[in-house]
Amino acid sequence: MSTRVAVVTGGNKGIGFSIVKFLCQQFDGDVLLTARDEKRGNAAVSELNKQLLRPKFHQLDIDDLESIRKFRDFLKSTYGGLDVLVNNAGIAYKHNSTAPFAEQAEVTVKTNFFSTLNVCKELFPLLRPHARVVNVSSMCGMLQRIPGEELKKKFNNPNITLEELCSLMEQFVQAAKEGKNGEKGWGHSAYNVSKVGVTVLSFIQQREFDKDPREDLVVNAVHPGYVDTDMTSHKGPLTPDQGADAPAYLA
Repeated sequence: MSTRVAVVTGGNKGIGFSIVKFLCQQFDGDVLLTARDEKRGNAAVSELNKQLLRPKFHQLDIDDLESIRKFRDFLKSTYGGLDVLVNNAGIAYKHNSTAPFAEQAEVTVKTNFFSTLNVCKELFPLLRPHARVVNVSSMCGMLQRIPGEELKKKFNNPNITLEELCSLMEQFVQAAKEGKNGEKGWGHSAYNVSKVGVTVLSFIQQREFDKDPREDLVVNAVHPGYVDTDMTSHKGPLTPDQGADAPAYLA
């Protein structure tokens, strides 16, 4: 019987770190803490070791397809499959960022949407029956965050395809580059648009899982709450452990 395995992306700090901690306490199998930075990832594992928890570290940069594929091959050869995938890795520019909005749009959508999608494309074939996928989204990923009514209708289409969703994400980046994101109904937050993408992606993925011959594959998009992390400049009222509660439960 092969060992069960759970994977958390962006697990070295914040909500990801707390999700790893909870999974170590409740998941029957190996928990892999992944992070882009090897030093920080190993430091996070050492911190959890002090709490008598035993996660394993593996380097994973979700922005690098080669890194994702190396990780996929490692999972395949070591475990033969995957039981839990928590897509937590993501970025958000600060409100006072001086980076041009076009750059914020391109970088945020690339990491939060397209890189998460790449992880799913490479790792979903490894999912075993009864596997769970948790996409950490946000209340910013609710449709009312997008002002344009026509855009809302497109995102809300129950039959939206992955190709159509990817096209919408690319249209946003293009509108931002042209300085027309406001007039085209996208609003002024790249983070919001990226997380709407992740939420809608989760619906599309579940639709595909429902047709999959592997039994009982479930994906959820979850809003962890406004959490005190680096990403929120420590303004959130919730602790990372509180933010990790729902994602860990769904895993």
